[in-house]
Amino acid sequence: MSATDVARADAEAAPDGDAPQAPGAGRRWTRRRVLRLIAPAMIFLGIREVGLLVLGWMAARNDMSPTDALRSWDGQWFLAIAGNGYAGVPDGLVDAFGKRGAETPLAFFPGYPTVVGWLSDLGFRLVPSALAITIAFGVVCAYGLTRLGELVRGGSRRAGLVLVALFAASPMAIVLSMAYSESMFCAFAVWALVFVLERNWVAAGLCCAAAGLVRPTAAALILAVGLAAVIAVLHRRDGWRPWVGGVLAPVGLLGYLAWVATRTGEWDGWFALQRRGWDSEFDGGAATVKFSLDVLGNARSVLEVATVGLIIVALVLLAIGIRRRLEWPLLVYAAGVLAMDLGSNGLMNSKVRLMVPAVTLLVPIAIALAKRRTATMVLTLSAFAIVGSWFGAYSITSWGYAI
Repeated sequence: MSATDVARADAEAAPDGDAPQAPGAGRRWTRRRVLRLIAPAMIFLGIREVGLLVLGWMAARNDMSPTDALRSWDGQWFLAIAGNGYAGVPDGLVDAFGKRGAETPLAFFPGYPTVVGWLSDLGFRLVPSALAITIAFGVVCAYGLTRLGELVRGGSRRAGLVLVALFAASPMAIVLSMAYSESMFCAFAVWALVFVLERNWVAAGLCCAAAGLVRPTAAALILAVGLAAVIAVLHRRDGWRPWVGGVLAPVGLLGYLAWVATRTGEWDGWFALQRRGWDSEFDGGAATVKFSLDVLGNARSVLEVATVGLIIVALVLLAIGIRRRLEWPLLVYAAGVLAMDLGSNGLMNSKVRLMVPAVTLLVPIAIALAKRRTATMVLTLSAFAIVGSWFGAYSITSWGYAI
């Protein structure tokens, strides 16, 4: 089924008021409604399948297994934690300096491996369980993005579906098919933002709290949800609900950081693990600027040059969002994600992957593409998907360093 069919069905999904229907019209409307219901999942899964096909081709050319590629790097840590708990991670897994302490695995947040472990405990194999959880949360995120596209100023359901396609096809969207936690985090983050725009404060707080158990990037989400809740309280809107949502939002992140502090005996235990194991800490962007200038000066590799280009694109998209007056919680969230990513040193090759959760940067593009002719929209998204699929496959098959 083509994207054109999906778009046509979406446009025709609603019945024409009380006009008389021809025999069989109800059945046709039901089929269209089913198509409308599954469209976000179809678009997300279809584009990710293109990414996996490109990955299979790239893996074959590099004499490696696609499954091994999908569980590489951080995936090995998540799988080990899911299967054996923090205390049972094999000694062979080490930090960026080749070292390993008893607390090193605590650098990885528990949300994703815990859910993977639950599914594995039901009798399923560990790697398929991890990949299934990743895909399932990607689909959940797709429905959230569709709703987000309807809620934003100038948006529509069509814009929401385009947003799903852009997300699934973005550079480094390969992690949305890997044993990585980005898919789960994005699902919680997008729905938290949807609930903020709908002023469903308790649900927003719960999603934000869950995101805090998945990735440290939840700090950006807590900022957006917390500020929105504070403003609602100051304007005396929605009674007690923004109070509860604001209180719930940081519970997951603060709870895990506090637990790591007690395990390590250091008040900043998680941050200390990042500094010692991955040389990662906030430096205001100095390392990112130095990396960018060095790469542009000698063009060491395709991936590094593309990384610098995508950093610039992300900053331009943030400026466009501000100029187009995108809803401020979405801007605060995206700016927070970029600040945490670009403002830290550590592994420069992970910069593009760490920008994947900043999906709200793509909203203005989605709105603009949704207003184009269907053929133009489909061709643009197809080209984007092919380029993004190659970039992601290259990063985990041909590129020899961690992402």
